[in-house]
Amino acid sequence: MIEETTPTLGSYLRSRRAAVDADDLGLATYGRRRVPGLRREELADLAGVSVNYLTRLEQGAAGNPSDEVLSALARALRLSEVERLHLLELAHPSGERAAPIDRDGHGFTGVRQLVDAMDTPAVVLSRNQDVLAWNRLGNAVLAPHVPHEDVHDPPPNKVRQTFLDPQVRSLYVDWEHEAELAVASLRWVAAQFPDDEALRRLLGELVLDRDFARLWALQAVELCTSGLKQFRHPWVGRIDLCYQMLHLPESDGARMIAFSAAPGSPDDDALTLLRHRVAD
Repeated sequence: MIEETTPTLGSYLRSRRAAVDADDLGLATYGRRRVPGLRREELADLAGVSVNYLTRLEQGAAGNPSDEVLSALARALRLSEVERLHLLELAHPSGERAAPIDRDGHGFTGVRQLVDAMDTPAVVLSRNQDVLAWNRLGNAVLAPHVPHEDVHDPPPNKVRQTFLDPQVRSLYVDWEHEAELAVASLRWVAAQFPDDEALRRLLGELVLDRDFARLWALQAVELCTSGLKQFRHPWVGRIDLCYQMLHLPESDGARMIAFSAAPGSPDDDALTLLRHRVAD
């Protein structure tokens, strides 16, 4: 099962080729297509590569494709910039030797102190979305039923909670959207750190969940650097919070997510109520 969760260049190319609508590209069609998407010959022609070479790429037997070839395929497939970077990362992983951040190390103490001092919900996530640190507001927003001290051993995992914790699932107004983002973000990380054994174990566990397996098979990728999260919170009711991801400088994939509400809005009032609840 773990091998099936490992992202590969060949499987990603096949999935993107299947996702393209030939009509959108203005390609002539002759008869009914047996499978969705582009034929291999059509993609090879659009990208300016041989069918034989594309076949070897999709089978994982082409060795070391150049960035020029990969970019040509990305253009032909009409990939977004994030998808293009993901394609390049699958071919040439850049972060596979980066060690995970040490949450018990001296260098992480300052990060933890910063999070505790913030007057807005804040959470530090590992590249695998383990909770490395959170302040009481961040804890209250993302998992109000989990004691603040439970961040330590083992740490909660945000993706695992999203899929396997019914109380977390019920927090989100649009759980399907949040689940799609969680999986797409994890797939991005899996391409950057293909040798991460902890990530392999996490994926091997999560893929047993039907919803996760369904979304993982779509092979969507997202960076999820900013946006809006909509909560149906058990303590303060409906609250919509903007979020911003800030990557830590160690380049190991760890990042901080901080939440805020528009000043003077009902969401800001709800956040103030949450502050009082946490303080009490």
